[in-house]
Amino acid sequence: MADWHEISGGVTAPRGYRAAGIKAGLKPSGLPDLALILSDVDAIASGVFTTSYVKAACVDYCREQLQKKQVTRAILCNAGQANAATGEQGMRDAIESATLLAKELQISPDLVLIASTGVIGQRIKMDPLRSGIPKLVAALSETGSDNAAGAIITTDLVTKSISLETTIGDRSVRIGGIAKGSGMIHPNMATMLGFVTCDAAVSPHLWQQMLSRAADRSFNSITVDGDTSTNDSLIALANGQSRTPAITEMGAEAEKLESMLTAVCQHLAKAIARDGEGATCLIEVQVTGATDEAAARQVAKTIVSSSLFKSAIFGHDPNWGRIAAAAGRAGVVFDQEQLRIQLGNFLLMDHGQPLPFDKGAASAYLKEIAEPYTAVAAGNGKPQSVNNPVVVKVSLGNGKGTGKAWGCDLSYDYVKINAEYTT
Repeated sequence: MADWHEISGGVTAPRGYRAAGIKAGLKPSGLPDLALILSDVDAIASGVFTTSYVKAACVDYCREQLQKKQVTRAILCNAGQANAATGEQGMRDAIESATLLAKELQISPDLVLIASTGVIGQRIKMDPLRSGIPKLVAALSETGSDNAAGAIITTDLVTKSISLETTIGDRSVRIGGIAKGSGMIHPNMATMLGFVTCDAAVSPHLWQQMLSRAADRSFNSITVDGDTSTNDSLIALANGQSRTPAITEMGAEAEKLESMLTAVCQHLAKAIARDGEGATCLIEVQVTGATDEAAARQVAKTIVSSSLFKSAIFGHDPNWGRIAAAAGRAGVVFDQEQLRIQLGNFLLMDHGQPLPFDKGAASAYLKEIAEPYTAVAAGNGKPQSVNNPVVVKVSLGNGKGTGKAWGCDLSYDYVKINAEYTT
């Protein structure tokens, strides 16, 4: 049983944080497009960023800042323009964005981190941003997380937010997070943004280690379409305002904090996968029996990344052959005579041999899960829980390695959305 419970508040649930989200005029749609998360005091900051060689200016800017020192106060995010592949002027725009916010907050520019999302090749619309920053700062609130979550999304159908609370020593500790992402999502980070706040006191090196491991078990274990983005950023702050003793090395308290951090990241990652462009269902692939955790995750990610498998799930076709084929090409050594595949409660293969099963009932299982998601996409339903996925269980043998990955099906609407993205 988890050592924490869910609370309300998102990134402003932890003590000492405020947030805001406004309409600055960056998006052609006129929807909210500028967000800010602010810690009232200096916070330890850690980050995980895209592995793409084509990176947005905000990614290079944040990496440079965090290499200098792992301390920050603010995260500024614009939506509408990715500011990627925009050359030297794009970097100057990024620096100016941070400088303008720092001046408005009356803090040093090196205490500001930035993020961007939107169309690649488009610079930030600086005039709306310049006029929007004072309004953004004025809108800061201890209950502003939902507004910030709404201002960072692009093609997302819903906002993504979570906050959890536990007890360390005799005091409560909270972690909150918001994220965006719907398309161009693939392991090793993707076109997603994730911002996490925490009120524990943690040493910089340990906080970075915790975040990197949490990212591997969450955001690096999701896929929507196999495309890694130029802008993906996961930034986590820890400001010590819970007044708990500083955690400086691994132990029981550090393990509890990391487990809660991982849970926050996994919730947000699954929400992104669930909200994949055109998706009708969330898929969770659970792999056991591998030699180690990394091998298990690799097989899980390969299966959930398979376009053939994702298409079959969209068509409510329990085609286990596509699962077996993806597992076999994952680059992980296993004995196919030990392969076991289960879809929901339907056992499809055991000891490498196909088994008879009720294909109609298995198809109905897939359709039943898809229906609520389809209603949301059509604007006729409420966001569905990330705890209602299509579940695929794969066993490779007797190894101790286990791992999970999450994704979504591949629908007609995905092609439509991305065929017309800039037109």
